[in-house]
Formats: sequence, structure tokens, C-alpha cells
Amino acid sequence: MAKNQRTYAPEFREYVSKLIVQDGRKLVDVSNELDIPYNTLQKWVGGYRKRLRDAEKANQNQLLSASEYRKLYEEERKKLLDLQEENEILKKAMHIFTQEKK
Repeated sequence: MAKNQRTYAPEFREYVSKLIVQDGRKLVDVSNELDIPYNTLQKWVGGYRKRLRDAEKANQNQLLSASEYRKLYEEERKKLLDLQEENEILKKAMHIFTQEKK
């Protein structure tokens, strides 16, 4: 005989997994409340945690190396110094043009 198998929407599975992982709810309690088999919830939560780990690894791979960070820092520092120099020149020019002529 075939078992009665229910299918659940992916959004629902993710919602239930978040209840357990992020909100700290117990698998047993959620299983009893929603009438979902405990083993099914274990699979959902395991898959959700794996997706979280994979996303975290992807973010870590996008981090800059020390040399890349230093190069970016130096470029931004040079831009800042150039802007400060331009600002000082404009201040001096404004001062010259706003002085009263005697």
C-alpha cells in the first residue's frame, strides 16, 4: 500500500526551517504542532542549514585579500587628498575674489 504523502510548498518548508533554526523552536514541538513527521523536519532543517553555510562561504570568497584591500585603500586615500587640495585652492580663490578692493 502507498503511504499518504503530503507535498509542501518550498516557501512553507523554508518558513518552518527558519522557525527552528532562527527562532530556536524545538523540532519535536514544531512537528507536533504542524503534524509534520519529525524526520521530514530534520531533512528540511538540514537543507536550510546547508544553504546558509554555502551562502556564508560564498560571502567569504568575495572578501578582498590584504593586497587588494591595500590597493583599494591607497586609491581612495589619493582621491581624498586630491579633493582636499582642490577644496583648499577653491577656498583661497574665493577669499581673493571676495576681498574688497581699495
